[in-house]
Amino acid sequence: MRHASEAVTRDPGRGVITTALSIGLVFYVTALRLYFGAHVDLMPEEAYYWNYSRHLALGYLDHPPMVAWLIRAGTALLGHTALGVRIGAVLCGLVTSVFVYRLTRNLYGRSSAALALALAQAMPFFFLQGLLMTPDTPLTAAWAASLYFLERALIGGKTRAWLWAGLSLGLGMLSKYTIGLLGLGTLVYLVVDADARPWLRRVEPYAAAALAFAIFSPVIVWNAEHHWASFAFQTARRLAGRPRFALPALIGAAIVLITPTGFAAMVRAVIPRRGGSPPDAGRRAARRFLLCALLVPISVFVLFSLRRQVKLDWTGTTWLAALPLIAFELVDAGRRGTSMMRRAWRASMLPTIGVLSVAYPIGLYHLAHGLPGLGYDRHIELLPVGWRQLGRRIDAVDERFRREHGSSPLVVGMDRYVIASELAFYGSARPDPVANTTSGHLFGGMGLMYERWFAPDRQLGRTLLLVSLDRSSLEEPAVPAAAASLGPIRAGALMRNGHFIRDYYYRFAYGYRGPPAVR
Repeated sequence: MRHASEAVTRDPGRGVITTALSIGLVFYVTALRLYFGAHVDLMPEEAYYWNYSRHLALGYLDHPPMVAWLIRAGTALLGHTALGVRIGAVLCGLVTSVFVYRLTRNLYGRSSAALALALAQAMPFFFLQGLLMTPDTPLTAAWAASLYFLERALIGGKTRAWLWAGLSLGLGMLSKYTIGLLGLGTLVYLVVDADARPWLRRVEPYAAAALAFAIFSPVIVWNAEHHWASFAFQTARRLAGRPRFALPALIGAAIVLITPTGFAAMVRAVIPRRGGSPPDAGRRAARRFLLCALLVPISVFVLFSLRRQVKLDWTGTTWLAALPLIAFELVDAGRRGTSMMRRAWRASMLPTIGVLSVAYPIGLYHLAHGLPGLGYDRHIELLPVGWRQLGRRIDAVDERFRREHGSSPLVVGMDRYVIASELAFYGSARPDPVANTTSGHLFGGMGLMYERWFAPDRQLGRTLLLVSLDRSSLEEPAVPAAAASLGPIRAGALMRNGHFIRDYYYRFAYGYRGPPAVR
């Protein structure tokens, strides 16, 4: 087995200033996350996962339970606040940073590690995963820890690291299923690397895999009790629909997630370099390990994108393996004799980090408080803006109804989960908003977990307060068909600092009779 000292290269410079600046950047970014995590409205996805935490379970239709457990712990600590929802994300961001630094230091030395640490703060994907609470957040922390411990086992020769790798992979599997691709990349490395191959005849890798699946077993139990719903949702659903060539979208997403400069440096780092002195065994092992951890998952996404649509964040965590490669590529580009292009990439990285470090607080301030003279995109469903205000408006409608009728209606957000989730979180003036807010699945649409939390046949006879951002959804034929009578459609406008955000609409539906499938 190779030891860490063989993989660590001599720093091209002392690196003390770079390390100090990177640590300063960690403190700066953490301060941004704490302040704006408390003041920016929840994203619809975050509010949906907060609803997970109000319905604790071993699994959910669309994700494993880790995000719910972290949100439940955060809100138990900090209360019913946005920061309570997001404090787990801030901590996961710090965990990710620690393991990125330690992994890169083991493989390429302190100068590269300091730069990788800076990149883990500044690149858009990693910055946001330390701020927003989604399943990708604990997944990223677990993926970074898994990479570190797998490196310690496979390159550092540390037998006990397999135990920690199994623990990290198991926690990752409780976060999001895609960490299985890292396991696949590790298997490929064990096969293609001659020095690592003997591990296939030892018990430790198999014990690590067994530990990971033991930690993951609650999700298996939940799926077995629910007709394998989550596994089916993440497989058959992804393959459904008409074929669509989405490779350009996948590449575009990568450029957005790690910046154009980072993407260019990553491509250059992946391409084998010709000429120069051959790297030592440790350096070759480090590169091969990172390439397997990076390219195997990316290859799966590339193949998928040839026939199916992809999402912006799908490849995000896979770029963790690219951070050491990018950092070393940029640090090594500073030596004499390198090409002008490589030196240009190196020179552009510091301005990139600087621009992002200024852009993040400006953009977040606009979301939290608004910038003078600047309005908002009308697609509120894509922005964490206006949800507190909408919650107060619907609370007022609910209060008037309670005064007149002595009971509260069931609030129904007329989409899959966006409106319902936000109104459940920001409906603080309504009695038990979690138990009295659901989605448009009551009228035949898809409601994800709301379909399980609010079965239509259990809502029969209730009065519903329908809320929508699109008037037409309150006029669809399914609405009058599912109610004994309807009230008029009323409208309102969300504003901030004199700027229009978005219209919203609501109406009452009396005597809910269920969608046609229920009746």
